Amino acid sequence: MLIKLSQAIKTAEAALIEAQVHFGHGTDNAWDEAVFLVLGACGMPLDTQKDQLQNVLTREQLFCIEDWLGKRIQQRLPLPYLLGETWFAEIPFKVSQDVIIPRSPMAELIGRHFSPFVKNSPKTALDLCCGSGCIGIAMALHMDISHVDMVDIDPAALVLSQENIDYHGVADRVRVFDSNLFSGLSAKHYDLIVSNPPYVDAKDYDDMPLEFSHEPKLALVSGVDGLDLTAAMLAQAADWLSEQGLIVIEVGNSEVALQQALPEVPFMWLDLSAGGNGVFCLTGAQCRQYQDRFRAWYQSRP
Repeated sequence: MLIKLSQAIKTAEAALIEAQVHFGHGTDNAWDEAVFLVLGACGMPLDTQKDQLQNVLTREQLFCIEDWLGKRIQQRLPLPYLLGETWFAEIPFKVSQDVIIPRSPMAELIGRHFSPFVKNSPKTALDLCCGSGCIGIAMALHMDISHVDMVDIDPAALVLSQENIDYHGVADRVRVFDSNLFSGLSAKHYDLIVSNPPYVDAKDYDDMPLEFSHEPKLALVSGVDGLDLTAAMLAQAADWLSEQGLIVIEVGNSEVALQQALPEVPFMWLDLSAGGNGVFCLTGAQCRQYQDRFRAWYQSRP
């Protein structure tokens, strides 16, 4: 029986709906997921023209679609791991199971150059816990920042970040370091520090859909309240921000725990029109003002 591309997409959509898979790693509905899956399995680009939907698929293409659909449904493997890439801030990035799949609302903030909080175009930026390198590279490309440093502690993530740096041709402006937060960096000040660190608390992690179990736990969970790394960043941020610098950190649902722990700190919580929550920023002056409080909180944590 001859199967057309359009038929394969509709069949995949129906199978995904019936299986009740979780969407949230690049798509938010069964139709888009089916389109990405089928086109990817067929080796076809996302901008494939409508007239090609009537193309009859080869046996090899049908086998790959069936294989990918089986892994997506039976193993709950997120689609970007099958594709080997995903999109972030309208830019393609290579991904593997060594890193979490980029999906941060930081993409929206990068697209608007962190306005209105960033007044002058930053010359230096730092991406903490960079994973695939998507945030740091997107800042370099969208904001034309001349010097971006990225850090991570996972060797596989460092390799993948370098691959994405080379893929986008930004090695002259973006560097990646093996560093536990700031510890492996040379003394300098950054105009902008951005991080999407692990921030899932223990309870939320246990309740997450199976798709998330394929992502490295180290990149998702950060202590009982999800704030271990955030506490470490805040304790040191003042020493690394320039006079007019800004730090932006995503903490997701751990926003409540952070505000309860530090009620006196005037966190600026950012409005996100594309969805998402729990992204705050602080100026360098604020980080210096509350540095002693941040350090005390960090040191008092179990």
